[in-house]
Amino acid sequence: MKINTGKKFKVMIFPCGAENALEINDALKYHIDVEVWGASSIEDHGIFAYPNYIGGVPYISASNFFEEFNRVIKQHHINFIIPTHDTVALFFAQNSYKINANIVTSNADTALLCRNKRMTYELFKNEPFCPVTYSDSIAVNNYPVFIKPNIGEGGKNTAIANSKAELEHLLLNYDDLLIVEYLPGDELTVDCFTNSKGQLLFVGPRTRQRIKMGISFHSESVELTTAIKEIANTINTKVKFKGLWFFQLKKDINGVFKLLEISTRCAGTMALYRQRGINFPLLSVMDAAGVEVSVLDNGNNIVLDRCIKTRYRQSINYEYVYLDFDDTVIINNQVNLNVMTFVYQCLNEGKKVILITRHEKEIFDTLQKYNISSSLFNSIITLNWEQHKSDKINNLNSIFIDNSFAERMKVKREKNIPVFDVDAIDGLLHY
Repeated sequence: MKINTGKKFKVMIFPCGAENALEINDALKYHIDVEVWGASSIEDHGIFAYPNYIGGVPYISASNFFEEFNRVIKQHHINFIIPTHDTVALFFAQNSYKINANIVTSNADTALLCRNKRMTYELFKNEPFCPVTYSDSIAVNNYPVFIKPNIGEGGKNTAIANSKAELEHLLLNYDDLLIVEYLPGDELTVDCFTNSKGQLLFVGPRTRQRIKMGISFHSESVELTTAIKEIANTINTKVKFKGLWFFQLKKDINGVFKLLEISTRCAGTMALYRQRGINFPLLSVMDAAGVEVSVLDNGNNIVLDRCIKTRYRQSINYEYVYLDFDDTVIINNQVNLNVMTFVYQCLNEGKKVILITRHEKEIFDTLQKYNISSSLFNSIITLNWEQHKSDKINNLNSIFIDNSFAERMKVKREKNIPVFDVDAIDGLLHY
């Protein structure tokens, strides 16, 4: 999806630190026509993830929000804004005329419908996939029932009521709750893309397993059945979408899928279908830019499993890297991919990498064997066992990386520069 505009689209992700925002960043950051900016009102993980980061943006509730937000847009020449929270998406959709950039989301009516589950269920009440809802405890004729906020996310303030007494207790303690039939079966999220002409170009169901903090930590693509496709088509017909969106389904006691909710924001686990070729954020940006988009789906089954990702910020500056070879660049007869990523990061930043080794064979032959170009290194120093690596470190604006504790200790004592084992490479990477 390359377009020859002569300049990049500047896309701001706001707020930028949550899992779904980080997925948008991953989806866009390598595209030749896009320059990604992250912005947040509070300092969070976004400050580690975005080379172009804007902090201290006012909350959307602030009286000066539009003035300050438009100032940021003008200062950084932002073209598109992608809101990442349901409330923010609704606010931006309702106030798009006050914001001096293109908001990549559906219109205000759609955003409101998706934020308000009561409105959603009212719209689809005559459809077989709409769950049974109850106006109050008197109307309930079958327990258990499920209680959830009309406006909410991430499973917060949800509960199962097994009796009228439990239900009435829950209704007293929380405001604006929905009473819905209990759905005990499997749950799916269905990722969708609708272009600006209203055409539903992609529907992709996936499982929701090992859910923590409202996030699916394990998800697998599943077959798009006729029933799921019909639900997607019905929703798309009755609701005006533009760009990415998703809906969630859960099976009732009879194994029939019922609708849980719809959303117009990016879901973090949309990353699953991105690995199959469906880049939802990129499709949405290009569609918003007026580009004719199409979907290319590899069609393979795919499994996503995630864990907490750690990033670091080091308070060190250096010009030179002295890098060991055996059991550092090469481990167990394989190239250490983390180390090579770091080497290329250094080259991108103008840092000099010096290979320093007691390799028993001819080092240039070994580099060639592993398809590592010797030109990656500013110089290559080979030593015998009587020579010390510390004696060859002449520039003190340096760091030293070696798997040997004894080597690191000697360099630290004699040169007093930062030294790192191979496992600490992660802390030197910026991605």
